[in-house]
Amino acid sequence: MEYAIRNTLSMSNSPPSSSPPAVEMQNIVVRFPGVLANDRVNLTLQHGEIHALLGENGAGKSTLMNVLAGLYRQASGTIKVFGETVNFHSPKDAIAKGIGMVHQHFMLVPTQTVTENILLGLDDPKFVMNLAKYDEKIQALEDQFGLKVDPTAKIWQLSVGEQQRVEILKTLYRGAKILIFDEPTAVLAPQEIHELIQTMRSMVAQGKSIIFISHKLQEVTDVADRVTVLRKGVATAEGVPIGGMTKRDLAQLMVGRSVVFFVEKNPLKAGPKVLEVNGVSAENDKGVPALKNLSLDIRAGEILGVAGVAGNGQSELAQVITGMRPCQGSIKVNGTEVANQPPITSIHSGVAHIPEDRTGVGSAPNMSITENTIMKNYREEPIGHAWGINFATAREYARKLKDKYAILAPGVRTLARKLSGGNLQKVILAREISAHPKLIVAVQPTRGLDVGAIEGIQNLLLEQRDGGTAILLISEELEELMALSDRIAVIYEGEIMGIVDAENADVAEIGLMMTGSRASQRADEVAH
Repeated sequence: MEYAIRNTLSMSNSPPSSSPPAVEMQNIVVRFPGVLANDRVNLTLQHGEIHALLGENGAGKSTLMNVLAGLYRQASGTIKVFGETVNFHSPKDAIAKGIGMVHQHFMLVPTQTVTENILLGLDDPKFVMNLAKYDEKIQALEDQFGLKVDPTAKIWQLSVGEQQRVEILKTLYRGAKILIFDEPTAVLAPQEIHELIQTMRSMVAQGKSIIFISHKLQEVTDVADRVTVLRKGVATAEGVPIGGMTKRDLAQLMVGRSVVFFVEKNPLKAGPKVLEVNGVSAENDKGVPALKNLSLDIRAGEILGVAGVAGNGQSELAQVITGMRPCQGSIKVNGTEVANQPPITSIHSGVAHIPEDRTGVGSAPNMSITENTIMKNYREEPIGHAWGINFATAREYARKLKDKYAILAPGVRTLARKLSGGNLQKVILAREISAHPKLIVAVQPTRGLDVGAIEGIQNLLLEQRDGGTAILLISEELEELMALSDRIAVIYEGEIMGIVDAENADVAEIGLMMTGSRASQRADEVAH
């Protein structure tokens, strides 16, 4: 089947044009030590199309696009841009040819403003920077493409979704004709995803061409014209018209097996309360109230999902529980007060944390897989000994986790920053779950992952639940919350609008609560 798709359907490209394609990548080979990342991959991007690049984490998608963006050089193969053969030695060369890449992992300076980050590296302005003037230019660009973010805000003050918009604005400001979106929706709320898709369609209508990397099959079928699928560095489909493909077809091409889209969950066997949050209030990084007298609890063996539009206090809730943000009120884990205590108190109380920012918070990118997996137990025997670390034991420990959680990497000495998003998430999960936690605080645990990895992580969470672990699941994927959760708490502007049983949850009702309508108010309206 795959051979037929590669050699027959790949001929069904967009209608012939008198001008050459925007991009032609032919027989691209990329090697790293111990890894063949791309094995004779072909990709053709036509004018004014959205071409999806699909594949599991570690399949070679970002590597292939990093070659096109001038960050990597291929071992062999040719690249043509608008019919001209090119050899990129740096991203500057790619930008000069009209290629811009919106990276999955942000390349922003936290202490600078949005405008300063967008202007960074440009020749204009040369000597004097009138920031107010450029703030206005950035604002006009935001209005044009519907990408809302305060140009004067510091990057560290922005949510993950807002930081992603800054990356998109950087590329647009440079006037790219060919745009590469590497998982652009992975950090966006559903409403923001819809807006971005509209923005992408507007771009191609104006003559731009887009390569769109995504793990979300529904997005690919919604927005793409054609799709190329990679599996372990090899193309299993090249330039297939998306109209003839189903989600199951795409999943099969990605992972080489049938994927179960339905999650089976055992009946709830809730135990005693593990987490008790009572009257908690906290501010965000801008000093604005983010949590307002919030209360909730979770029992052993229960998953409590938190639904809400991004920026309504979800991140701050996770941070106050894990000791990363001060608050007012009480937070107890198995009876131990952890509010306003250092993170080590939460760790010793049995709290595991899967943060939404897996690169900046969940891992140390410049450290190895080994060092990342022992961050919670490096003080303990047999890894920790007196004032030192037994690295031979640590590496063996990391190797076992690498095998158990199927982390794709040349070895445990590989730096975390060289891992794909999905494999980095597996490192974090391996570290947190191996500590046998009593409570898991999971924030967007499947965001940006492929269907196979999502299936695996969801099953891991359900295994922990069935083993008696309490789980706080914060996700912007309502479908995921309803599939995994036993109860769903809806948060709006730092307050809980209501908590409902997931089994009988009504999507419309949850949607109303996400916009500020309390469950009690809705009950009164129905009664009258």
